[in-house]
Amino acid sequence: MAEIIHEFISEEKVNERIREIGAQITKDYEGEELYVITIMKGAIYFATELTKRIEVPVILDFMAASSYGADTKSSGVVKITRDLDESLAGKNVIVVEDIIDTGRTLSYLLELLKKRNPKSIKLCTLLDKPDRRIAQVDVDYVGFVVPDEFIVGYGLDYAQKYRNLPFIGTLEFK
Repeated sequence: MAEIIHEFISEEKVNERIREIGAQITKDYEGEELYVITIMKGAIYFATELTKRIEVPVILDFMAASSYGADTKSSGVVKITRDLDESLAGKNVIVVEDIIDTGRTLSYLLELLKKRNPKSIKLCTLLDKPDRRIAQVDVDYVGFVVPDEFIVGYGLDYAQKYRNLPFIGTLEFK
């Protein structure tokens, strides 16, 4: 089966939107320090570009969680493979994700992180796919709302491929 990628959101539009989100976060946290949790692997591209545009002090950490494996549909089972290096107690936390689909993974992670007593916790995602939402997740910063198609590029993958595309694309199988 051949895989065909169609550009959906250009690199220029992605970069412009990330600048806007960075400016909003800077305004929202003026005079504060942020603890940014990047959900690996996919959100690394987005988090790197986003944190360069946030003009308050940022501490960066990583978590790895997955519910996809090598499939195009979520399995529903959340697996944490890397946890944080530091305590969240008293910190302003922003969780950065590449895409929110069913919401299961983020719902699970946010509940876990809230139990660690942060001062505040917000969620930022490059892409939101609300048509597939199963678990309620409140998203504070959204790059783009996307339709129920399989999305790749800018950190999002299919079977670990296509993360390095500089744009957001849809994946078609022929």
